[in-house]
Amino acid sequence: MNLTRSEARTRAENLTVESYDVELDLTRGEQIFGSTTTVRFQAQAGTESFIDAITDAVHSVTLNGVELDPAEVSDGVTITLPGLAEQNELVVVADARYTNTGEGLHRFVDPVDHEVYLYSQFEVPDSRRMFAVFEQPDLKASFRFRVTAPAHWDVISNSATPEPVDAGADAEGGARKTWDFEPTAKISSYITALIAGPYQNVRSELTSSDGRVIPLGVFARKSLMQYLDADNVFELTRQGFEFYEKQFGTPYPFGKYDQLFVPEFNAGAMENAGAVTFLESYVFRSKVTDALVERRAITILHELAHMWFGDLVTMRWWNDLWLNESFAEFMSTLAAAEATEFTQAWTTFASLEKSWAYRQDQLPSTHPIVAEIRDLEDVQVNFDGITYAKGASVLRQLVAWVGQEEFMAGVRAYFGKHSWGNTELVDLLSELEQASGRDLKQWSRLWLETAGVNTLRARIETDEAGVITSFGIEQSAVPDYPTIRPHRLAVGFYDLDGDGKLVRSHRLELDVDGELTEVAELVGRQRPDLVLLNDDDLAYAKIRLDEHSLATATAHLKDFAESLPRTLVLASAWDAARDGETPARAYVDLVLANIGAETDSSVVTVLLRQLASTLAFYVAPEAQHETRIAAAEKLWALFTAAVPGSDSQLQFVKSFAALAQSSEQLDTVSDLLTGSYRLDGLDIDQDLRWELLTSLVAGGRLGQAEVDAELERDHTQTGQLAAATASAAIPTAEAKQKVWDAVVVEGSLPNAAQRAAIAGFGRVHEQSLLEPFRSQYFAAIRSVWAEKSHEISSTIVNGFYPAHLVSQATIDATDAFLAELGEETPALRRLVLENRDGVLRALKAQAADH
Repeated sequence: MNLTRSEARTRAENLTVESYDVELDLTRGEQIFGSTTTVRFQAQAGTESFIDAITDAVHSVTLNGVELDPAEVSDGVTITLPGLAEQNELVVVADARYTNTGEGLHRFVDPVDHEVYLYSQFEVPDSRRMFAVFEQPDLKASFRFRVTAPAHWDVISNSATPEPVDAGADAEGGARKTWDFEPTAKISSYITALIAGPYQNVRSELTSSDGRVIPLGVFARKSLMQYLDADNVFELTRQGFEFYEKQFGTPYPFGKYDQLFVPEFNAGAMENAGAVTFLESYVFRSKVTDALVERRAITILHELAHMWFGDLVTMRWWNDLWLNESFAEFMSTLAAAEATEFTQAWTTFASLEKSWAYRQDQLPSTHPIVAEIRDLEDVQVNFDGITYAKGASVLRQLVAWVGQEEFMAGVRAYFGKHSWGNTELVDLLSELEQASGRDLKQWSRLWLETAGVNTLRARIETDEAGVITSFGIEQSAVPDYPTIRPHRLAVGFYDLDGDGKLVRSHRLELDVDGELTEVAELVGRQRPDLVLLNDDDLAYAKIRLDEHSLATATAHLKDFAESLPRTLVLASAWDAARDGETPARAYVDLVLANIGAETDSSVVTVLLRQLASTLAFYVAPEAQHETRIAAAEKLWALFTAAVPGSDSQLQFVKSFAALAQSSEQLDTVSDLLTGSYRLDGLDIDQDLRWELLTSLVAGGRLGQAEVDAELERDHTQTGQLAAATASAAIPTAEAKQKVWDAVVVEGSLPNAAQRAAIAGFGRVHEQSLLEPFRSQYFAAIRSVWAEKSHEISSTIVNGFYPAHLVSQATIDATDAFLAELGEETPALRRLVLENRDGVLRALKAQAADH
């Protein structure tokens, strides 16, 4: 099922694809649908090629009017095409399978009303699961879909939904209709889409910059429509349209824009041209944090940016996937900060995306932003923190390097020259060079073609009066990735004002290059209370505070007048704790002493997540139990002191419940769940009930009977997933083995249920419960990787890795497995190596926590 870059290059040199006509019959039962594909393409006469088609059965293959024997030319994954002519027409009549893995055409049954919902997910190589296709991004074509489905369904694709016509009855007498869509423009197969079922919608429209009226739609399942905030989605969409059309100098390229919230989705969203799919967690049925509301906004803007960068202009091969995703990540944050209510979006970017990038960039699997993508397996494991977060961070650095106006001028020229085509990185860089007047070849080599993150430190000398006599910025790199890079960054001076606030008193923006950059402009100034390198977060680098600034930050972290510098200081402290440079318990104390004053919801979310990781992995083993209980007590105090109804109140109670393990703490959780303890502003809604119940299950207070009773109360998809997590958290050997068997041995759970069960499996207070599964894990994962789809197998490999068993025994077991595995499956090897690194890092951090 793999495709190498060499094979794709050869096929692209030989073929030019004109069009696909795809006929689908979705009325043939629960497992199979009919798929008939007619492809028209040119080729070099007399050559041979192949088309991708993952099928249940191939009934006929007709090439230029000649019937080929399916048994000879089809292996269920590809179809060989011998003796091609200059002009070719291929007709493949096949049966394909619905999936429950979120790959291809996914089928879901709503437990509320038992209605069936379908949606497609094709990136990277899964349009071939729905129709026969030359599955690679540079073989663009026009796609026409003709879909027969139950008459009461709605059917959505890239083109506007047509009026359906009657199509008789299915085998069981149900009424059918056929939707015949207009052909698309020339696009890549991975951004085609089909969403079908009794989805409900809200409609609106906007006027594009070229005067066209663009119909808008927001869709969800019937049972979720009461919670759908379509007005907010439309508002963000309009803001994004106006911002992007102005910045890109190119009108929205498609005829309509639908946004569909679909069940059991694996990612955050997918940029199907004119028919973007989102995970249903973005339909809020309970009170959620402001951080999640902001994340939904960023995701909406991210996918909208892809309509230009990715859909209108598409990478030639997956080695430029990073540019596709990084550009959308950068532009969505820029749009949020400059065109929406989320003006603090760069603070969120610093705390969330950049922490992901720094973490990924220090793994043994780190790679240059421009990665070598040899085949499809390579790209499937490359949807990582380098491709998204580091790439976006480096794009922000590039914007600082060349100037935002110059950057956008280059982007406008890029779209003007390459619309509807395929490009490589050099095509964008050449336009940026011309617009900015900067030579970017060396910059590209240092930033995009090498791996690793640099560390920057200020070297400051003063006289007796505190006047700076020497100021330098030291840059270092780790031995394995020794590249020293140029950085465009700002140095901020911060002083305590009369109100006790840390405010910026001076800012200098400059170019930093080499191992030491002397900054003469700062000589002669009074040393401030705190010096912050990379102020405003323009650069991609780890920052270490000088001793004087660190003391100020520790004493006055909550006193920063702005959220971004506070976030940058916290990020530096988190790096140091993860790197084993400072004690983990010092980081715990720092977070708990300051998080109550944090006003940015996304920063609170990230800090609580990092706090949980520190308590689980980095605190010295002999101090873990006591430290966790003390942290939970502090979170309870923060919760009770929080403003009633505030975002922090909600976040603190959720984190308290997740950590609660002492008898008194579990009593408190129980009182919250039963309602015997109430606090102004806190509504124990259904989703919070599940979190409290799961806390009590993990603590041994409740069991399967209580989980089942709660599911009766909330018999929805969300309830089913929450119940799967709660059941998996039951702290018995039998319950853990049951989860393992259901996911790994039987392996029939849908993707979302599998993720939920794995999440509960790791909810333990006694690590000994997980000890038996270390050997089971290494005995199973090779066959899991070989037999299951990428999405399912990678979730198992990452989710069940014995990360909580922080010991040399886990390292030894991992090393033995890797030695036996060799280089047989590089993608599997990479995932295991990344998890091994987490245990090594935890051991180092624990050793430093004394």
